[in-house]
Amino acid sequence: MRELTTSEIGFVGGAAEQCRSNQGANNYGGVTDTGSVGQDIIEIYEGLVEATSYIIERVANALG
Repeated sequence: MRELTTSEIGFVGGAAEQCRSNQGANNYGGVTDTGSVGQDIIEIYEGLVEATSYIIERVANALG
């Protein structure tokens, strides 16, 4: 059994031209900077919590 070449690995993995080591970064569904994805999700969550809190406060003030 022989070892696969770099281009063969891309074809076997199903990412023939999208995920190559010589491009400098991997591409995960269009996201190339995966280090910031977690922080982006946290910020979105905190924004949703803040918006929900604002709505609850407005409803409570309107009913009170």
